Amino acid sequence: MGPALTVIATWNVNSIRARLPRVLEWLDDFGPDIALLQEIKATEDTFPRLEIEDRGYNVEIHGQKNFNGVAILSKSPIEDITRGLPNNEDDDQARYIEGFTAGFRVASIYLPNGNPAPGEKYDYKLRWMECLSDHMKKRLTLDEATVFGGDYNIVPTDEDVHDPEGWLGDALCLPESRNRFRRMIYLGLTDAYRVIHKEPHKYSFWDYQRGAWQKDFGVRIDHLLLSPQATDRLKDADIDRGPRGKEKASDHTPVWCDLE
Repeated sequence: MGPALTVIATWNVNSIRARLPRVLEWLDDFGPDIALLQEIKATEDTFPRLEIEDRGYNVEIHGQKNFNGVAILSKSPIEDITRGLPNNEDDDQARYIEGFTAGFRVASIYLPNGNPAPGEKYDYKLRWMECLSDHMKKRLTLDEATVFGGDYNIVPTDEDVHDPEGWLGDALCLPESRNRFRRMIYLGLTDAYRVIHKEPHKYSFWDYQRGAWQKDFGVRIDHLLLSPQATDRLKDADIDRGPRGKEKASDHTPVWCDLE
C-alpha cells in the first residue's frame, strides 16, 4: 500500500438546488475527500445540507440569496473557518470561504467576473484580486499545505481559450487580469493542472450558448493553486469533463488534484 491520497476538487455548480441531482451523483461516483463549490446561490436556510451530509460530508458555507455563495464539503471535520476575505470586510458578496480539514488548509473562491470591462465591475474585480493576493501572501507564511481552489474567472494564457482573438476584450483575458493572476503564482503558488498537463486547449467552462459544449468552445478558468507544501505532495490532477455532458449540467465542470 502506498501513502494515502487526498482528492480535492473544485466545481462551480451554478446553483446547488438546480444541480442537486448532478452534484449528489458526482459525490457518489467520484467521491472527493474535499469539494470546494462555488456559485451555490443559496443561504444556510436553503442549502441542501441534509442530502449532502447523508453522503458522509461535513458542510460549511458562506451563502447569499440567489447569487454567488461558496462552500467546503469534507469527509473530515472542518475547523478554523474564515468567511469572506479578512482584509475586505466591506464586501457584501459571498465569494470566499476557508477552513482547515484533513491536514490541509483549503479555500473556495468565486472571483468576480468583471465584465463589462472597463467599468465598475472590472474595477471591483481588480480590487478583489488585490485583496485575495494580500491574503494569500499572509497564508503562505504559515507552514501548511494550502489549496486555493475555485472559479477564478481568469484565463491564464491564450492556450487556455478556444478563440484568443474573440476573447481579447473580455475581463477574463485582459492583460491586467492576467498580470494579477500571475502575481499570485509568483507568491509561490502552483497551478496543479498545469504541473501534470502541458497540452493546450483543455477547458473547464463552456457557455450554454451557440453549442459551445458540443464544439468544445471553452475556457479554463477553474484552478487549484497549491502552496509549496501542497505542491510537494501533488500526485495527479485533471479536469473531469463527465458532469458537463449530462442533462441540466452546470456550465462548469470539476477540476481535481490528488495530494499525498
